[in-house]
Amino acid sequence: MDVIDRRRFNEGLAALATLVAGGAFDARAATRITADHDMSNMPALWSGNEKIGFLIYPQLTALDMIGPHFMLTGLMGATAYVIGKSKAPVVSDTGLTITPDASFDDAPLDLDILCVPGGASGTLAAMQDEATLRFIRSRGARARYVTSVCTGSLLLGAAGLLEGYRATSHWSATSLLPIFGATHAPGRFVRDRNRITAAGVTAGLDFGLALVAELRDRTYAESMQLIAQYAPEPPFDAGEPERAPAAVRTMMEDMFAGFRASADRIGRDAYERSKSF
Repeated sequence: MDVIDRRRFNEGLAALATLVAGGAFDARAATRITADHDMSNMPALWSGNEKIGFLIYPQLTALDMIGPHFMLTGLMGATAYVIGKSKAPVVSDTGLTITPDASFDDAPLDLDILCVPGGASGTLAAMQDEATLRFIRSRGARARYVTSVCTGSLLLGAAGLLEGYRATSHWSATSLLPIFGATHAPGRFVRDRNRITAAGVTAGLDFGLALVAELRDRTYAESMQLIAQYAPEPPFDAGEPERAPAAVRTMMEDMFAGFRASADRIGRDAYERSKSF
């Protein structure tokens, strides 16, 4: 970023605060800030024109989408689309209703960023839905960045988009990645060329913030982080299998056993079908 003095920097941060708070920026409509702040002093690289598509489907885990949605819709000049199979409201795995603003039929063909969230039963159903896989395959083949959060990487894999890539997923599903020709790599998120896969649920915030820094710069991303007051200090240290108490880890591993077995069977079948496209 070019060096700017404190006054100009503060003006930029004030404008960015307005941007993220939604006071003068509608990411969906790509409305640019024109009031209250003189934008001429902001670094040119702080504004872009990215098209970002967030896939949603019944029984998804909402935070998988909402975490990166918060971060990425803070990109000044970007246009965000929440995309469903149709524009009918979609109910998440916890009962949260999300209404798409675009369908598979009318979503942009060329997206700069495609983001695919995960879930449990909803992800298994989506892996068996050819229209969903066809949409992921179509947009993913053209997108600048192909991304996922949690078990959304299984959907990328089922669509044939992870073959030959390093990737991650929710801890309960990382062992399934080789089914799709992918190699599991550790980390909150894993970048391999234009594929960015995030680990479970909250890791979507991390990947989203890192991508903001790449598309703008570190100062812009740090401003986003401060606005979000994203400084996690969880009350317990059980967020990774190796740190969770043994009894908790065993209970959760047992709970996910059925999901893994179903995802293995469904994933292998979906991946084989993807090879015919």
